[in-house]
Amino acid sequence: MKNSEPIRVAQVLGKMLGGGVESFIMNYYRNIDRNKVQFDFIIDSDSTVIPRDEIINLGGRIIEVPPYQHIFKYIKFVTKVFKENNYKIVHSHLNALSIFPLFCAYISKIPIRIAHSHSTTNTKEWRKNIIKNVLKKFSKVFATDYLACSEHAGRWLFGNKTFEKGKVTIIYNAIETEKFKYNENIRKKIREQLNLENKFVIGHIGRFMKQKNHEFLIDVFNELCKENDNIMLVLIGKGPLEEKIKEKVKTLEIEKNVLFLGQIENVNEYIQAMDLFAFPSLYEGLGMVLIEAQYSGLLCVASNNVPKEAKISELVEFLDIDINQWKNKIKLYEKEYVINRSKAKININRYEIKYEVEKLQNYYIQREREIER
Repeated sequence: MKNSEPIRVAQVLGKMLGGGVESFIMNYYRNIDRNKVQFDFIIDSDSTVIPRDEIINLGGRIIEVPPYQHIFKYIKFVTKVFKENNYKIVHSHLNALSIFPLFCAYISKIPIRIAHSHSTTNTKEWRKNIIKNVLKKFSKVFATDYLACSEHAGRWLFGNKTFEKGKVTIIYNAIETEKFKYNENIRKKIREQLNLENKFVIGHIGRFMKQKNHEFLIDVFNELCKENDNIMLVLIGKGPLEEKIKEKVKTLEIEKNVLFLGQIENVNEYIQAMDLFAFPSLYEGLGMVLIEAQYSGLLCVASNNVPKEAKISELVEFLDIDINQWKNKIKLYEKEYVINRSKAKININRYEIKYEVEKLQNYYIQREREIER
């Protein structure tokens, strides 16, 4: 590698839909030394939320490939892309599905093939689990390196033995912490903008998909509305189940208490407007938005399915997926909500982007040096 040329890493993201994995990659990309490491984004052609201008302005390239559902077209096209660009490193973020791009990397003779685990499973998604559990058995076949966002995610995809042998490297879903520090002026601005003054605001951020468990959240909120009409639920995100959730809200006749904000870029500002963050996921690899909420000093209620590594403060309460438990906890928080958000104690170091980005950057550089020896 010439000193003047950065390492160009092929980041395989699948579908860019505005989810947590894309946020993770973009956070690292904005903060990495792009004179040393550059990213190419290998994405499915049916992606809907692509920060195209930002990627190009930062020196990255976007390469659209056939959706992985068309597996033979996908393998043929991705193999061609890998061979033509002569990558040394392919970094796949597709969890159990990483077998497909890493197979393409293997037959393209790419020496460093990274499988990165960002997620796990839940029994309620049994159809999806059948595919995941079959494919994850092959997660190490074509990978040379194993990365994960948490211990839980690493053990799930790569197995306990591999994890305990120290073969899995944890790269935390780090954030730009300064963006999430509590700001009273921003809070007032957003609450005025959304007509939320004098309301107790419950917030949630996540794609409308089964994993995020919006139906349960709506059921809990409906129970709360029966006892107090002065509360609001703010939902940020888009996804395939959005219309179904809107219909449920309409059927329950709580439309005036629920705001659907869609996909927004300045999530950090909208978090300031919330009073409590609800995160009832059926499963998570880590739960990046839960960390962001805590850093903003928000009280949080999360499901027991969220890895405990996401707890970086005393602001989080983990509960079973039980309507009464959630209702009673939120009512208690609403009644006793007196916390000074600007003084919340956060143990954030391992999720600070400036520390973690250097770790990933050095990982790429070190691995490429090893293969050039």
